[in-house]
Amino acid sequence: MTLEEFKNLSKPESSFSPELRALWYDYQGNWEQAHEEVDQLPGISAARIHAYLHRKEGDLWNADYWYRRAGEHRPNLSLEEEWEILALRFL
Repeated sequence: MTLEEFKNLSKPESSFSPELRALWYDYQGNWEQAHEEVDQLPGISAARIHAYLHRKEGDLWNADYWYRRAGEHRPNLSLEEEWEILALRFL
């Protein structure tokens, strides 16, 4: 699936990982559902999406905590660029 196809889906596919579902919901403007998809999940992948979501929310302290849990640093990119990189990573 291409990034454009992913963006244009009317609903997330049942085969999507929670991380990919979270990115889809976020792209659709549903931050709350996106956060719910990864909020209680263990693991580096969920932490990485969680970090992005809190950065988007504007809670940089919490975002930085999740970036550390994911073993990464907050990127010096726009939110749109970060979202696209993550979507491509998980597609």
